[in-house]
Amino acid sequence: MEIQTYFRILKRWWWIPTGLMALTLIFSLITLKPWQPRPPAYAMSLSFSVGVRPQQLPDEFTYDGYYTALSSEYLIDDFSEIVKGSEFASAVSQRLQALGYTVAPGHIQGSTQTGELHRILTVTIYDSDPNRLTTIADAVATTMTEDAHLFMPRLLEDQGAVYLVNRGGVVAIGPTLKQRLDLPLRLVLALLAGVGLVFLMEYLMPRVQTRQDLEALGVSVLAEIPEK
Repeated sequence: MEIQTYFRILKRWWWIPTGLMALTLIFSLITLKPWQPRPPAYAMSLSFSVGVRPQQLPDEFTYDGYYTALSSEYLIDDFSEIVKGSEFASAVSQRLQALGYTVAPGHIQGSTQTGELHRILTVTIYDSDPNRLTTIADAVATTMTEDAHLFMPRLLEDQGAVYLVNRGGVVAIGPTLKQRLDLPLRLVLALLAGVGLVFLMEYLMPRVQTRQDLEALGVSVLAEIPEK
């Protein structure tokens, strides 16, 4: 099929992709309400060093320093999953409640992300209130450094060590890339769906529109009456 044929088909059914895009635009404007200001969002990052202390054996040479560093890498991976879990969130929530703040464990778990880089565990916390964010971050840091052995008693009970190595400040977060591209992506997908529907309609409803359609059926065309 030639490119001109594609354009003729799209010109014939132009109202399908156009209408689908218009409906998508109306629905998106109603649901997203892009004219309304978005609620503020803030983030704060904490960096921790997680590992085990090497054994101190007098007058003996061991490779414990090497294995200590190696163990730290495994502990970082494991502890990253613990921080994202419900048990850790509940411990932070209980610590906050003892200080007079009520923050649900689900809120803590849902607003906490972790990452690992060079044996450093980074915990990023998000919230809409900068003061509450600072309070939650302090509770997370205290729970990490003081109660880490409660979550991994076999490895951290005797030789475990968790240190806060960096405490970032509260940073305001602007709209994410997903939020900025949400409406344009919806319109593009609606356009593609409309184009696909056009060719489906053309396939399911074969009609003679041009002399090429007749010639494809083996009919000789002697003359044409132009549209204009």
